Amino acid sequence: MFVHIERGSSIPISRQIAEQLRSQCLSGTLVAGEKLPSVRELAQQLAVNVNTVFRIYERLAAEGLIELRHGDGTYVSPRRTESRSELSAQRDKFGLEFDALIQRGVMLGFTDAELRALLTSALATARKSQQ
Repeated sequence: MFVHIERGSSIPISRQIAEQLRSQCLSGTLVAGEKLPSVRELAQQLAVNVNTVFRIYERLAAEGLIELRHGDGTYVSPRRTESRSELSAQRDKFGLEFDALIQRGVMLGFTDAELRALLTSALATARKSQQ
């Protein structure tokens, strides 16, 4: 499991961690049944507060992505198959978020070339983290 935190980012650290873990669970990078680091271990590895990791684990458990087994640890849940309508809704939501992000970039004065370079870099980072 690899989690990278951008300390200077406007995205809260808890969201960065949660989104990366969620992505790794959904993509299969973290396989069903795999044991995750304890709350304390992950907090120490990432140099964040234990409560931050605990809340993230609770949120991911509520989403059904991980299982918190009292006294045993935290494990990746078996991947549930999503219906076409759920997947379609998630893709639609992603499209809207992506459009909003691009609009924000344009409003901040990014050129088309700069936005393409950012996208290319983000894709390369995402693909590298899935390997």
